[in-house]
Amino acid sequence: MLRKAARVTALTVDPIELLESYAEHLAPADNAPRRIAFQTPCTLQHAQKLNGRVDKLLAKIGFELTPVPDSHICCGSAGTYSVLQPELSDKLRAQKLENLATGSPEMIATANIGCLTHLDEASDIPVRHWLELIKVA
Repeated sequence: MLRKAARVTALTVDPIELLESYAEHLAPADNAPRRIAFQTPCTLQHAQKLNGRVDKLLAKIGFELTPVPDSHICCGSAGTYSVLQPELSDKLRAQKLENLATGSPEMIATANIGCLTHLDEASDIPVRHWLELIKVA
């Protein structure tokens, strides 16, 4: 059983680890705005150590990424954090949304469904998963 689990673990990768090798075959989706802010989730930054890779790919295929001050700070979702610490979570979300809006993006992209849901609940700017914004060219 442990051998099977180890095999599955070895084969499991984040979408960015697959797609960055195929950048020349990717483009912005037809309905995707080009000016976006990317919210790097804590999962990519700290757990997976993949910080900066999605941003780089998005820029390479034609998106204009707007600046995000203090981009390393959590959005407040953090798994059950938004449920167990709602007041602090809401403060972090408000700060994150303010920072994401700094460059006047048309859309916010992220790589974590928890962050997406949490941010989208309070955002005037649409929030989507970055995979929704690309297509095979």
